[in-house]
Amino acid sequence: MGDTRLEPLVLSGDERSILRNWARRRSTAQGLAKRAAIVLACADGLSNTAVSARLETDRKTVRRWRTRFLAERLDGLSDEPRPGVPRTITDAQIEEVVVRTLEAVPDGGTHWSKRELARQVGISPTSVHRIWQAFGLQPHRTETFKISPDPLLLDKIRDVVGLYLAPPANAVVFSVDEKPQIVCHER
Repeated sequence: MGDTRLEPLVLSGDERSILRNWARRRSTAQGLAKRAAIVLACADGLSNTAVSARLETDRKTVRRWRTRFLAERLDGLSDEPRPGVPRTITDAQIEEVVVRTLEAVPDGGTHWSKRELARQVGISPTSVHRIWQAFGLQPHRTETFKISPDPLLLDKIRDVVGLYLAPPANAVVFSVDEKPQIVCHER
């Protein structure tokens, strides 16, 4: 049965109900569900060794969560902040990166580069890249029509459309498409 050296773990009706829900619900984080199962088994009067064997976990883990529950009750089962450097990028900066990427273009350009957007927002280019990855953004690969920044675009369109709608007599129309990103190689 139970170990007489262990402090008995007694649950209130509400605590038992909450712990059962945490242990059984599919949407509960796996770590929290495991901790809830540990506490429920300990409340049944089992020793740490018996609980660890039943739940296939380490005795130290059972001891840790039993002790934390006795000291802090349900609040003791939640995750504590992890070690490491705290976040330096605010949610507002992340929102600004996403909004600018989706809704604005830089002056004289068709899309944002990491460096240019990082300079505008005040964060590192690596952070901009991570935000783009997290939200699945690829501003250089848009699926919509891009408007040319060429100031003479309207005049050029009128000239080309005019040739097709009212071609001069005995004229041949040659069209050259400017694609600076395509490189032709000899075969």
